[in-house]
Amino acid sequence: MGKKIMNKKKCIVIMGVAGAGKSTLGNLFTKKKDCVFIEGDDLHSKENKQKMKNGIPLNDEDRFSWLQIIKSEISSKIIDFNVIVSCSALKKKYRRILKNENTFFVYLKINKSLASSRLKARKNHFMPDSLVESQFNDLEEPKNALIISGNENINSIFNIVLQEFNL
Repeated sequence: MGKKIMNKKKCIVIMGVAGAGKSTLGNLFTKKKDCVFIEGDDLHSKENKQKMKNGIPLNDEDRFSWLQIIKSEISSKIIDFNVIVSCSALKKKYRRILKNENTFFVYLKINKSLASSRLKARKNHFMPDSLVESQFNDLEEPKNALIISGNENINSIFNIVLQEFNL
């Protein structure tokens, strides 16, 4: 992206398929920086979580209300804090819902094999690895995002984001 972002409170949406490391990175920000972390997975409806648990991919309609809730959470927090959000934001139209002039996207890019292995290693999560294929089918890779390999060390990713957005 090149140009450093200064001053105003910012919202950094960490996006990518399930297993990319979004939540891990978001949690690292809460430990190391004065910011608010919004875990997108926590804002899914019970119906959405059950649907995914049953191996059924979410559709645009399922995701719309979820994205509206995330947007509302961002709006209420960004007044006072920099906000870090973990949200798959797989499609361009989903990112448009979340975007404003202070919102920036970090795309953690991984391959299907890594996504599947990370999901298989999760305990008690509603997202089964059987949905990896649907995540990649829905993914429209962003053109206007900081793109980082999800294979990188999480501290390295953290430092890249920190420097790029002057947080």
